Amino acid sequence: MGEDSEAESVDRRLAAALASLRAQHGWSLEELSGLTGLSRSTLSRVERGELSPTAASLGRLCAAYGRTMSRLLMEVEAEPPLLVPSGSQQVWYDASVGFARRSVSPPHPGLRGEIVEGTLDPGATISYETPPVPGMEQHLWVREGMVGITVDGTTHTLGTGDCLRFRLRGPSRFHCPGPERTRYVLMIVMP
Repeated sequence: MGEDSEAESVDRRLAAALASLRAQHGWSLEELSGLTGLSRSTLSRVERGELSPTAASLGRLCAAYGRTMSRLLMEVEAEPPLLVPSGSQQVWYDASVGFARRSVSPPHPGLRGEIVEGTLDPGATISYETPPVPGMEQHLWVREGMVGITVDGTTHTLGTGDCLRFRLRGPSRFHCPGPERTRYVLMIVMP
């Protein structure tokens, strides 16, 4: 399966999972719109697979459903394997901001940790208004480039090799000032 058809397949499964989650919660589009701040039209188009969600909108949906982005993306897979070969690691790309997210070690029921690799193009910024699960522990380790991350109102600038450990309780923002892209590893530990 080619890269484009795999991305389309992930988008279709993600759309179905989001529609199913809303139905499980018994929420109307209007109610979900009120919880996320996303328009009914946008939510409807995302659930029908006509529109791929941005990182920010997916973050809002994850917060409403109380899931990390990794957990939601893992749920679109049938059964998470114990060994995840590099070529099988799910990659999700938000072209609107230049952000790629690879689930290196996808979440698994009964386990509290997961590893994610993120890349940000120069100038890219992603912001999340609320954490999907308040109080989750994160360790951000920069492998290449530089990233500014704002957590609890404080901005930290990390360069290659730097690591920041924090508990996520409120809004967060990631920014790649450039001139090169940023590649980082994020370890997530659920409370």
